[in-house]
Amino acid sequence: MADSNVTSLFRSTAAHSPSMAALARESDGTGPVDFCIPCNPYFPTPAMFDDMAARLREIITYYPSSADTITAELCNLLQLPPSCVAMGNGSTELITWIDHLMVRESLAIPVPTFGRWTDQPMETGKRVDMFPLQESNGFVLDLTQYAEFIRKRNTKVAVICNPNNPDGGFLHKQALVQFMDAMADLDLIVIDESFLEFADAEVEPSVVQEAMLRPNVVVLRSLGKNFGLHGIRFGYLVANPALAGRIRSMLPKWNLNAFAEHVVFILKEHGAEYAQSLQQVRRDRLDMASHLSALPGLTVYPSQGNFLFVRLPVGAEGTVVRDRMLTEHRILVRECGNKIGSSSRFLRLVVRPQTDVRRLVTGLEQVLYGTRRGAAVPELGTGTNYSSGTAAVDRLVGATNGAGMQNLAAQALGTGTSGIGMPMPAAAQMQPQPVPMQVPQPQQPQPQPQFQPMVAAAQVQQMPMTGMTGMTDQQSNGVGMPMQAVAQMPQQMAQVPQQMPQQMPQQQQPYGAPAPAPAPMPPQGPTPTGVPARNGLTAAQVRGATSPNGMQNLAPAPATGWPNAQSWPNAAGMGQAG
Repeated sequence: MADSNVTSLFRSTAAHSPSMAALARESDGTGPVDFCIPCNPYFPTPAMFDDMAARLREIITYYPSSADTITAELCNLLQLPPSCVAMGNGSTELITWIDHLMVRESLAIPVPTFGRWTDQPMETGKRVDMFPLQESNGFVLDLTQYAEFIRKRNTKVAVICNPNNPDGGFLHKQALVQFMDAMADLDLIVIDESFLEFADAEVEPSVVQEAMLRPNVVVLRSLGKNFGLHGIRFGYLVANPALAGRIRSMLPKWNLNAFAEHVVFILKEHGAEYAQSLQQVRRDRLDMASHLSALPGLTVYPSQGNFLFVRLPVGAEGTVVRDRMLTEHRILVRECGNKIGSSSRFLRLVVRPQTDVRRLVTGLEQVLYGTRRGAAVPELGTGTNYSSGTAAVDRLVGATNGAGMQNLAAQALGTGTSGIGMPMPAAAQMQPQPVPMQVPQPQQPQPQPQFQPMVAAAQVQQMPMTGMTGMTDQQSNGVGMPMQAVAQMPQQMAQVPQQMPQQMPQQQQPYGAPAPAPAPMPPQGPTPTGVPARNGLTAAQVRGATSPNGMQNLAPAPATGWPNAQSWPNAAGMGQAG
């Protein structure tokens, strides 16, 4: 696989990695070892694949049953009332309809997270209030601070991913129930449980039962990730009958394909194998975290998903590591520089069997430290930036919190080929020291902590959360730029090369230090539905403007909610189906 082909593939998919099909077409027809796409490597079983292969002609020749028929079978398996369930052609279809039908003007979401929760509402003109998860605190979500953040901005919809993607952060059920109680007056609360089947920190962590009883809660669940069948595209949501029915009424009668129907109808015969596959993923997660933590300078964050979020050693550029792992070792990893709130110093690595993990570790050793083949990833020179795909968006979060920023594209273009990556603070230029996690005091610089691999779930919940320390309401109250700024854009764009050197030092403050307050902005009303947020950029424009090279070059507990080894408990935990 040629280096140039690899580069072009990733440039053409600014928000995501290229598909396995695209990668296979650029090689000998077979894809690389996949540490990128988070699905179950142990399910379906070989026998299930054989069954689908034998019935391929029948499956693809005829129309599937209606979505109502397939949903009824899934609900029979899960012991859920069909009136409370809507099945979609992948969870992203359901996210799209949730946005169109239930998000009036604003949505809050912790970042980094799954990109469709930020991109989809921005694309339809909603204000997205992004709550930054702090690297200095291991990306732990503090629900109390998140609730305060929502109140300050008068946000109408709140989203929580549990576990969160890409870091695998987990919240216990009782904490989520308390959050739902506190936010009962919101238009909507969405709990995205797409990866919850892989968690083992709690026996029954799902809030599906709560969703069916509450007027403003929707739980989103995946099937493709759990079953290792991303290509089929199927998922479902659970809510009270009114909310679920509202979504169902908008979906096409045949929005689910025949492969999805076939899998749903044979699941009852394979409950034990599915439960065993989840247990094996959990064991592999522990083993993989242990091996990765042994690599010098690599930080592995605690995870309850089927993936691990890792920070590369100082000096390692994620895009370089990604490309070399693919071209030299035929291993695909997820570099997270284009995830809002992350940077190219982070990778998300999917949990895979031990044989593949040994190959991954060997490849990382060679790329990061220069053993056997090729030179080590070079140390960054003084003043060199990590090429973050979201550094400008991080500034957008600080200044207008997702409401749009005029002049953003011009700022990106004015930085040359190094992009607008955020310079690493002085504290981040050092290897993490073995110091205990502490709550940062206001106005005090915060040292970068040493994270231990695979912290127990109870310990994770006790970690303090660094909030919006030093951020004024004017920095993060979600309002957009004043309209006068629109008229001044030609002059602002011409001044960008001179402005950037003055702006960049602001990013070099130590972690925890207060950010300088911006000039006051006059308050504005909510963004009307369908109107671009404060004349800001769309999600696609934001990602394009903040790519590394700018716009010019874009080219074991029981299974949760599903079966244990003997049966298929329903997703709400209210009984069992034999």
